[in-house]
Amino acid sequence: MLVLFETAAGFAIFKVLDESKLNKVDNIWSEFKSADQAQENLKLVSFKKFKTPDDAIENINAINDGKLSKVLKKLLKSKAAEIDELAVGDSKLGSLIKEKLEIPCVHNTATSELMRSVRSHLDTLLGDYKTELDAMNLAVSHSLGRFKVKFNPEKIDTMIVQAVSLLDDLDKELNNYAMRCREWYGWHFPELGKIISDHMAFAKVVKAIGMKQNAQNVDLSKILPEELEQRVKEEAEISMGTDISELDILNISQLCDQIIDMMNYRAQLHDYLKNRMNALAPNLTVLLGELIGARLISKAGSLVNLAKYPASTVQILGAEKALFRALKTKKDTPKYGIIYHAQLIGQASARSKGKMARKLAAKVSLSTRFDALCDESIGNQIGFDARVYLESQLKNESERGPKRISGQGKKFGTPGSAGGNYKFKSHIFEAKEESPTVEMKPLEEKVRFQKGKRNFQSEGEENRPLKKFKVEE
Repeated sequence: MLVLFETAAGFAIFKVLDESKLNKVDNIWSEFKSADQAQENLKLVSFKKFKTPDDAIENINAINDGKLSKVLKKLLKSKAAEIDELAVGDSKLGSLIKEKLEIPCVHNTATSELMRSVRSHLDTLLGDYKTELDAMNLAVSHSLGRFKVKFNPEKIDTMIVQAVSLLDDLDKELNNYAMRCREWYGWHFPELGKIISDHMAFAKVVKAIGMKQNAQNVDLSKILPEELEQRVKEEAEISMGTDISELDILNISQLCDQIIDMMNYRAQLHDYLKNRMNALAPNLTVLLGELIGARLISKAGSLVNLAKYPASTVQILGAEKALFRALKTKKDTPKYGIIYHAQLIGQASARSKGKMARKLAAKVSLSTRFDALCDESIGNQIGFDARVYLESQLKNESERGPKRISGQGKKFGTPGSAGGNYKFKSHIFEAKEESPTVEMKPLEEKVRFQKGKRNFQSEGEENRPLKKFKVEE
């Protein structure tokens, strides 16, 4: 029996000198335990070296894709006459060799143990090629790493993780800058902050006006609507703010420039993130939006990691602190994490947010698996169909209204309640001895409702005096 073993330096073929030692699987490792025992039982028949690291990567990728490289075909054809049986480490590779070259291949538990033994003593078995093997191991690992990184630039989710993290940092810095600008300029014109709520518009107005005394002579029609522009000019005339110097206005204007530049850069970064998400995860983007989808990918680490998560994990992703606190205190666990900010959950009522979060997490889990593992030709159809289904479910929930789970209903027997609409048609059945037939006779009892309770009284008992009980003091 010959053994085919793939290394970073080339393909090696060993011959098993005593095949009887492979009969007992449990004893194979003990038979090849030391390097000397491995040399006694295995003999190197042939070794085909790779010329360059690129050649090695090409052969490795061919085997991973289920193909036979030219180097391996040439090696096996040269030894085909000596091969009675070939032990391989992969069943798919064995079936491919048998199909293409008609060489009988073996892959079972015994061959797996044999491969493990060869791998452990490979340096000793390839004594003449040890230096080349060490050098090629390092070169091939570096080349293979670079090859995987450069495999598909559009599918690199690391860029999305960095972009969404930068976007969140920009939002925090913009809020700090805008609040500082409002507070600083508020000493001079405090009414402006209440009139204009948008940070971008506020910074542009402050930069355009400068001193509040100039508000009447400045055209703000390109920044604000006509009503707001008129209101700003009216408030500037009666403002209660203090006077400031030209140097103060200069520094406030520079701060406004920083805010405007950061706002414009944030818009560009958002467009970049949107395009990246549509290329990387189109189904997830349609279902959740680019921001929520990118935050999920960032939290999971990569799109493939997110695809491996079950729906229950996706549902509470981002709420780990609340989850472990609930488990520690034995209270209710959180119903949602990052997906709480999704549009579909925001449209749901307070009572049905948890149900919608479960349904959305299941669809998100399915969509990410299509994005990460399936062909790009599918597009965003899966996510679009899932969103249509969830929107129909949300519409049905809103039309049906919430179900009454607990609480006390209307009083039994009052008009309009369930008890007040009951009608009783009671009969008793009497069987005569001489006839097997059954006569139906109306039940001569009155059924009345008093204060929500059923009170049954017969006609004979209606006028019966009540019993009096003597109470001893």
